[in-house]
Amino acid sequence: MKPITPTQDTSKTSSPAKVILVGNPNVGKSVIFNYLTGTYRIVSNYPGTTVEVSSGKAKGGDSSYTILDTPGVNNLIPNSEDEKVTRDILMSENNYSVIHVLDAKNLRRGLLIALQLIEMELPLVLVLNMMDEAKSRGIAVNLKVIREIFGLPVVSAVATRKKGLEQLIPTLKDSPRSTFSFKYSEPIEAGIACLIPLLPPAPISKRSLALMLLAGDESLRAWLEERLDSQELARIETHCSQYQRNFQEPLSYRINVERLEKIDQLLIPIQTKQANSVQGWGRRLGEWSTHRVWGFLGMLAVLFISYEIIGVLGAGISVDFLGKTVFGGYINPFLTGMVKGIIPFPLIQDLLVGPYGIFTMALTYALALILPIVGFFFLIFGFLEDSGYLPRLAVMSNRVFKIMGLNGKAVLPMILGLGCDTMATMTTRILESRKDKIIVTLLLALGIPCSAQLAVIFGMLAGFPAWIFIAWALIIFGVILLVGFLAGKLIPGENTSFILELPPLRWPQMKNILIKTLSRIEWYLQEAVPLFILGTLILFVLDKTGVMTSLGKWFRPLVVHWLGLPVESTSSFIIGFLRRDYGAAGFFSLAQKGLLTHNQVLVALVTITLFVPCIANFFVIIKERGWKMALVIVGVVVVIALLVGGMVNWVLKVWA
Repeated sequence: MKPITPTQDTSKTSSPAKVILVGNPNVGKSVIFNYLTGTYRIVSNYPGTTVEVSSGKAKGGDSSYTILDTPGVNNLIPNSEDEKVTRDILMSENNYSVIHVLDAKNLRRGLLIALQLIEMELPLVLVLNMMDEAKSRGIAVNLKVIREIFGLPVVSAVATRKKGLEQLIPTLKDSPRSTFSFKYSEPIEAGIACLIPLLPPAPISKRSLALMLLAGDESLRAWLEERLDSQELARIETHCSQYQRNFQEPLSYRINVERLEKIDQLLIPIQTKQANSVQGWGRRLGEWSTHRVWGFLGMLAVLFISYEIIGVLGAGISVDFLGKTVFGGYINPFLTGMVKGIIPFPLIQDLLVGPYGIFTMALTYALALILPIVGFFFLIFGFLEDSGYLPRLAVMSNRVFKIMGLNGKAVLPMILGLGCDTMATMTTRILESRKDKIIVTLLLALGIPCSAQLAVIFGMLAGFPAWIFIAWALIIFGVILLVGFLAGKLIPGENTSFILELPPLRWPQMKNILIKTLSRIEWYLQEAVPLFILGTLILFVLDKTGVMTSLGKWFRPLVVHWLGLPVESTSSFIIGFLRRDYGAAGFFSLAQKGLLTHNQVLVALVTITLFVPCIANFFVIIKERGWKMALVIVGVVVVIALLVGGMVNWVLKVWA
């Protein structure tokens, strides 16, 4: 297969108005985006989807660019909503250049995307990131050969250290289209030649459009329907079906195989693997981290250290200082005196500084009780994320998920659920079957505590004996495993395979971790604090109208006799319908006041962890799975939470 000259003009283009970042997942696109845009960025959902796309402004000399950071993709023939969004951006924008970020130690995967971008005949700059990690693995990359083969500018980079990134903006001014192309086997080329005259104009080449259609890309249908009449569309479908009959396997598979064969030929002069007798500690730790024994022990050590930092520094020292000294000693007494001195109305006084006051409860809970714990949790989570350890947690837990008949990809939304169940529910779209999506949505709603709730739970458990934490973890794990196993048996569908690439373990840049932590704390303040205030207002109204007393009487047999908890716990369960972390915070407050015994702490935390999802997650479940399925999931979750909580209470009483 010899290079041929593309039909489109390959001369250098004028400076583009927009720059689109494209690449596989976990290749450093976001780091490069942050470098180019600084603090000037906007995150919004792509129209008609729940997929977030970041945009920002960058300047270089006299030029100004709008930078778009697209979701990570493994193919531009979409198999997920993320991939469809990236492909749609390339098809809908005008006057843009593409920065394609590749992982230098895994060029085969990156070049699969590069070939598709080249076939689209787009102005293109290649960025080979993680060059330091490639070198440490004994991989030598010949940048000169890449430039000669593709006729494109190639930037060598180590994004985490900002090495090489200063070349990006100057390179964009004259980003060319590649002079490289190659021919597929004769039947595929015949199909391409037949389809090209039938296709409407697009920002990408008709050749690439034809290849997408031959590969069976159904997501292009809506785009074609807007530009072609029904007869023209029918002719295209007929041609695609006709050429598919020339192959026993799907055309999408055949096209992918031929691309990879070409890439393997190109890699011979591009990449050489040198003998590397000395393995770095990062690589050794990477191997140990997924070992059956050492990996499991390492996982326990990581969880223990995280627990100690969040529990001791977050829930211990920080909460004591902010809650007792700052708010309890200064802020709340000052606000109480000021409000009572200025406002003569008792009802307004109670609204602001009463037992269910906005200042004395909502802001005290949000800022003094939960914020320090959440802050330390985000810090630890960011460290594990940037170090490359989170995917290893996925691998270590993959064997467990197989018991439930789940696609191994389910591990990723479950881990993401530790940050935000709402966001994690959205990402169930990456799963291939309806069965997998329903099971993971159920397990997220049931037993995966979000970062805010988990942080409060860790903080609360830190003040009690270790057996409570161990028992809580084993019970929650057992319930998730049992419910997942039963759901896997009851819900029809086939099991699917799991493929996950592990990034190398590395020491993360503390600056990046701090930026992420501050960004997530900002999210917490914007999203959670208003809901704390709303929750407090609901409790205030329920208290003043007597509904709280009535609910306490109605739920007393359930809360007091079945769960064995004090009647004051009723308010925590009621507000748990709004936010589970607020319900957990209510139990934290009761524990600090000495109103819960050790056994009651375990029952309370097990029940509230398994309790209904927050209202935002509930609405996302409705959007993703529909009203009926959402109500079924919530009903199942409530029954399981109360059933398990009561059983734990009964067992503890028997043992006592």
